[in-house]
Amino acid sequence: MRSIALLGNPDSGDGEAEQVEELLRHAGASVQPFPLDEWRAAAASGAERLVVAGGDGSLGCAAAGAAKEGLPLAVVPTGTANDFAAEIGIPDDTAAACELAVSGEERRTLELGRVGGRPFLNVASIGLAPMAAEHADDLKSRLGGLAYPVGAIKAGATAHPVSCRVSCDGEVVHDGEAWQVSVASTGAFGGGASLEADASDGRLDLVVIEGSSRIRLAKHAYGMRIGSVEGQSGVIDVRCSTVELRLEDDDECLNVDGELVPLAELLEDGVVRFSVEPAAFELIVG
Repeated sequence: MRSIALLGNPDSGDGEAEQVEELLRHAGASVQPFPLDEWRAAAASGAERLVVAGGDGSLGCAAAGAAKEGLPLAVVPTGTANDFAAEIGIPDDTAAACELAVSGEERRTLELGRVGGRPFLNVASIGLAPMAAEHADDLKSRLGGLAYPVGAIKAGATAHPVSCRVSCDGEVVHDGEAWQVSVASTGAFGGGASLEADASDGRLDLVVIEGSSRIRLAKHAYGMRIGSVEGQSGVIDVRCSTVELRLEDDDECLNVDGELVPLAELLEDGVVRFSVEPAAFELIVG
């Protein structure tokens, strides 16, 4: 019988995380449950696998625990958007994802992004993305995954560019206004939007949407929705091992895998620093 340490976030999505323990046992595993904030203890518990049940914002800490202890990680998506699972190809059906978590043998090695020391798997962004997430929070109960594109539309109609200085591996690539600065691993975000990124290449994908007219912003927003914004004029797209971000206004939030994180929690000497751990952990994918 395979032993599993289960990290669960009962606040994700419709609360399906509470059913996961039973489904894992039904699939043939012995399960020791842990609350999400005890991810270090879960990873060090001696289990054969670490399983996390939650939305995108729950996954970074689980991946960090798996990376530290050398454990394979399995994801059971129970959030609203579940962008990571959709990008990687993990089943969105809870029972099927639990079966994969217990019985799957195929693994994929992935990198782990960090912003201010906080782990992330999809994207960390400043500008439009945090505002869109804030609007989406008020709509999730009524619209589900559609809350994210609707929130993005609202943000695009009311947001203003942020003034920032962005460096890639020590070289300044942008100094001025930007609608959005995104640092990506998988590149999936916002309930189906995406950036061109490879979570297995050991590099962060930096995308800066330069400040411009609101009309052009609508084109950029459509490009992000269909995954082609990098090819548009007014968009900077580079790959980096490290990224540094300086902002004129410290009273901002970053959207980190769908979670709003105050800039003050991530700043070090006035700079937000992003880094990547190549080949950090193994994910059960098949």
